[in-house]
Amino acid sequence: MQPVVIVLGIDPGLANTGYGVVQRRPGRLVALDGGCITTAASIAPELRLAAIHARIGELIETYAPTAVALESLYFGVNVQSASAVGQARGVVMLAAGQRSLACHDYTPQQVKGAVCGSGRADKGQVQRMVQRMLGLTELPRPDHAADALAVAICHANHAPLAGAKARAAA
Repeated sequence: MQPVVIVLGIDPGLANTGYGVVQRRPGRLVALDGGCITTAASIAPELRLAAIHARIGELIETYAPTAVALESLYFGVNVQSASAVGQARGVVMLAAGQRSLACHDYTPQQVKGAVCGSGRADKGQVQRMVQRMLGLTELPRPDHAADALAVAICHANHAPLAGAKARAAA
């Protein structure tokens, strides 16, 4: 019998941090929660980060995940935006680390590939596949929540394979 796997997936951002909680059950994945932590630009950055940290802590306490999976930092055109995303990732990792909870990184291409079969899938494709894979009646919204659920799915499907590889190598 496989152990219970609950993954807290995170799509980090200072303005919007998406989260999704997925549980692996025999033969299927189930969404336990999903949403977005939104902070206003008018609030001081340290208070925005504190709010993200507090909410992530609440989610960890509520769902007792076995792992946290984060979308890795994407260095696009905007360096300032990348810095804010890095800060949000940091407070998520801090919340996990304070509870001795392992964090795992996945690139956007890895997540899209795991959920859609292509690392070039668009947001709509990701939403539809997350809906289908989790048996949701509606598309997961907002986009940040759908992305976070996709990150959680990626890890939930990857973790058993990684464990099998580690056992085979031992």
